Amino acid sequence: MTDRFLTTNSLPALVLATLGAAVAASAAEHPGSLVQEPLVMRLSKDEFRIAFGVNAPQAAAAGCNGVIRYRVDWKADDGTARSENRLVSYTVVPHASRTITVDRQYFDTAEGMHTTDIVKVRVDSISCIDSGASRAPQVAQPD
Repeated sequence: MTDRFLTTNSLPALVLATLGAAVAASAAEHPGSLVQEPLVMRLSKDEFRIAFGVNAPQAAAAGCNGVIRYRVDWKADDGTARSENRLVSYTVVPHASRTITVDRQYFDTAEGMHTTDIVKVRVDSISCIDSGASRAPQVAQPD
């Protein structure tokens, strides 16, 4: 009976702590932007690096952590065309307003059997959350 009581009473505290962290994080979120179009580098028949230059001037004092959501349209030499959604994370260090991140990708339908080409890279969103605000408060667990 005691275990059930502790678990039931700790749920509201956990919910409040989670909501508090979400409110703090959303209040410290800034939009990031690209410095230029993503740079696509071919390394082999189907291996690419996609580099993103990120501009986040609002996060210059505290730094920020973010995620770039992007979509890649690619085509194999056998005529197969595909689109894939991707994520890549990045960090802007304190007292800087720009950074670069590079994502490593393979695009093929048969593990290196085709030469592929990237047709288009579209950035859907760029998040940037202040480094200090991205840490959730610790919640004490009942004994």
